[in-house]
Amino acid sequence: MSNIVGYARVSTRDQNPDSQEAELRAAGASRVFVDHGESSRMATRPQWVACMDYLRPGDTLVIRALDRIAGSEKMAIEIIHELDERGVLIKSLTEPAIDTTTPMGRALYGIVAVFAQLRVDTIRENTMRGLAHARAEGRVGGRPTVMTPERIEAAKKLRAAGHSYAKIAKALSVGASSVARALSD
Repeated sequence: MSNIVGYARVSTRDQNPDSQEAELRAAGASRVFVDHGESSRMATRPQWVACMDYLRPGDTLVIRALDRIAGSEKMAIEIIHELDERGVLIKSLTEPAIDTTTPMGRALYGIVAVFAQLRVDTIRENTMRGLAHARAEGRVGGRPTVMTPERIEAAKKLRAAGHSYAKIAKALSVGASSVARALSD
């Protein structure tokens, strides 16, 4: 038996979620989870986690607006995709395009997801092209190494004397992974 479940969120503890909760109940929600003072960019909001745990395949999650569950478009797409994979429908009361309970809503979601993936792929492609160009010009990204030639020599001597990477790192005031990387080269 499918269930309509609501989720509401207010940004500060001073705000009152009653109007959101009333809208969700009017839309048929038999249970409403409410987070107070939690950022939508946090995936670990207590009531959001409880809501996700409560939802079962065939259930419909009703929200007032997408920004109640997600603080970015990437996060929104990921959440909608996760809900879809779990067999949970989603319906926004203020955004008609976010309604996977109808064929048109599922189609619109599919189009939005394709464009979101295109954006991610384009950013990745541009980044890789930029890095390849920089390497071709002799530039290497990232922070400069903390392991100077003097530190590398000292590390080699300490390692030859039987000291661990951690002890060498402490003696040189650097991280153990920096020591391990320098000595493996």
